[in-house]
This record gives sequence, C-alpha cells and structure tokens, in this order.
Amino acid sequence: MSRPGRPPAPAPAAEEGTVDDLTGEGEGVVHQGKTVFVAGALPAERVRYRRTRHHRQHDEGALLEVLTPSPQRVVPRCPHFGVCGGCALQHLDPAAQLAAKEGELRDNLARVARAAPGRWLAPLAGPAWGYRRRARLGAKYVRKKGAVVVGFRERAAPYVAQLTRCEVLAPPVGELISPLAELIGALSVREQLPQVEVAVADNATALVLRVLKEPTPADLEHLHAFAARHGVRLYLQPGGIESVTPLGAPAAPLNYRLGRFGLTLQFLPSDFIQVNGAVNEALTAQALELLAPGPEAQVLDLFCGLGNFTLPLARHAAQVCGIEGEAGLIARARANAALNGITNAEFHVANLAGEIALFPWAQRRYSHVLLDPPRTGARELLPWLARLGAQRVLYISCHPGSLARDVGVLVHEHGMQLDAAGVIDMFPHTTHVESMALLSPA
Repeated sequence: MSRPGRPPAPAPAAEEGTVDDLTGEGEGVVHQGKTVFVAGALPAERVRYRRTRHHRQHDEGALLEVLTPSPQRVVPRCPHFGVCGGCALQHLDPAAQLAAKEGELRDNLARVARAAPGRWLAPLAGPAWGYRRRARLGAKYVRKKGAVVVGFRERAAPYVAQLTRCEVLAPPVGELISPLAELIGALSVREQLPQVEVAVADNATALVLRVLKEPTPADLEHLHAFAARHGVRLYLQPGGIESVTPLGAPAAPLNYRLGRFGLTLQFLPSDFIQVNGAVNEALTAQALELLAPGPEAQVLDLFCGLGNFTLPLARHAAQVCGIEGEAGLIARARANAALNGITNAEFHVANLAGEIALFPWAQRRYSHVLLDPPRTGARELLPWLARLGAQRVLYISCHPGSLARDVGVLVHEHGMQLDAAGVIDMFPHTTHVESMALLSPA
C-alpha cells in the first residue's frame, strides 16, 4: 500500500521592505534581515516581495508589488521586458541608468583601486533605442509549440526568450525577429540551427546562421527568398568562425564610417566591432582628446582589433603601432590602413597575455599608449607597460572591476597617477558598464 505524499511546503510569506541600491545585475537590494535581491525593484522604492531562492550571503526575491514607486521608474518600451535577458533596466529612466553606472565605477575605483581621479569625465551617451548593431541571438525549435523561437536568453532561465521584435537591435533587425522565426521554422534543418549572429553595417545588414546540418536545396530557396524580401545578407556557418561563407555570390565588404576622421573600416560579419556606432564615434573622439598626441607622438594601441582607434590616432601622430592577438583582425587592420591611405600605421600579431618583452615592437619607446582589453583586463602586461614611461596611458574597459584592479596596480605598485575617469553608455538598458581611465607618470 503506497504512502500518501507529503503536502507541499507552504509558500514563504510576503515581506515588505525599502530598496537601498542596485546590484551589478540590476536587481534591487533590500536589507531586511538577510539581504535579498529583488529583480524589477528600484532604489528608494517600498516593495512587497517573496523570497524564492536562498544563498549563503543573500536570498533572491520575486517582486509582488511596488508600494511606493521611484520617481525614476518608467514604463518599459518592450513587451518582453522582465522575461528576455537582453535588457535589465528598461524600467529605469536612462539618465538614472547612466548615474547608476557611474556610481558603480566610482565605487570600484574607491574600493578596489583605492584611487580617485583628478577629474571626472562627463558620461558619454548616445541613442537609447535601436542602437545594437552586433548581437548573438539564440534559435530553438520547440516541439510542444511546433514553432521556432528567436531571441536572447531568458533572464532567469536557460531558455531562448520568445520575442516578436526587439527595441534595442539596430534596424532592420529589431523588426525581423518574427520573420526570422518563421523562416527557420520552414527549414528542414530547423532543429540544427541554434544561433543567429547579427552584424549591422553602414552599407548592409548581415545575419550569420549557425547550421549543424547542411541545408537542402529547398532550404536554400527559402533562405534566398528571405534575403531578397528583407534586403539582408545571409551567411552560413557550418563549423568554426573560419567556416562563415556568404549565401550566394560574395558582395562588397561590410563597413562602418568614422565620419569625424574621414575613415571607412571594413569588417567581416563575425568580427568584433563596438556595438553602438554613435557612441563608438564619440568614444574615439574623446580618446583622441584625452591622449592628445602631437605630430611627433609615437603611439601604441594594444588590443587594437581591426584598427578602430589606431587609424584615427594615425591622423594625429607621427607613428602608431597596433597589437592584437587574432591574426584575422590584424589582416583587416592592415587592409583598412591601406584603404584609407594611411602609411604611418603598422600592425602586429601577439598574445598580450603572454611574454611580450622580446618582440621587436615591444623594445621601442612610446609616448602615448591606448589599451582596450577584454573583460579579464590586462594584469599580465602592467609591469612592462609601466616601464615604458609613456606620457599618457588611456585604458578603455568593458568591466569596471578589472579596470579598477589594474588602475590600482599602476598607481600603488608602479607610481602612476589617475588623471581622469568616466563611463561610456555603450549598452543602454543593460547593466553593462564601459569606462575609461587616463593615467600618467606621477
């Protein structure tokens, strides 16, 4: 005889509290007994919530009701906000988002670097909607629904969010989410197509379809028709990055303009480029202003990519040297220099996380240095960088924690001073914080 099952545990009681701050993921922090992080709650709000998950240092909570809303709360534009993980802050006024990001940088510099800049730079911002020209979207055929979903990952689950459109993707891709889902659903390889990579250039829109099985002739007809109907270029990626090939005859290279500098940069749909075109141009201009290279300047650009900063710097310096670990990007950087008639820029491939002191380019003297490392920062090369004795070093970062750590090393271990710092809102409505710090010998 089977024993009756235990009755389900009662749901935790609802609680009320006041939100004190935001986490780095955009959740409201409530210090009510054990600290709880409540997604969707904003600082200074009085909220009702229920604890849903427990961790050693904090709990997670579900927002039940906003009792006293923040004056900075706004209505999210996107109907998928709260489910889709692409954005975390659409319910917060953009100016307040920027202030929160600046606050995170200030906190990291004070707490981790133990240093304050000589001056704070005005935040750089641009369009808050339709700005995202690079993205990676998931695609999933859901058998129970008999349909394909296309979008970013869900905020609180490992599933692809079912979107109909996206407010932050650059046109025309934001309006192509549903048509893309319908296209993939019509393909025989719909269950072997897990990803769509987006690259919106100034001269074309590219969509790279990751295909784990070769499309049939009928699939190819569907793909060609979609590309023609929506005016986009489709690429297929059956393997690694090197396997990306255009659907049909090759077209003119993708490009974007840096109009202030009279530059056109070409790139492949799989290449890294700065996500927000308008903010990238403002960032490049500010980098030039802060570094202020004169006609005699010898400039080193570390993690140079395809020349986004190197080539504008070359317009104002005697010589620039760009270093990057990916050979393909260096090939594109050299081609971009030639395309724009720049002859005072050279580019080299090097692993900047390894031993670099013996490279010939590393044994020269440089008056100005720009570095734009990945999220992990540039800790390995800091002693060598400090020994260069450059007049100015501009560190551009996509993670305020690693920036603060590296600034702390340069200031406290290598005698440099932090002259200026500020944030760049490259990703509005997300918690992603881009920042920059200007250093010089003390």
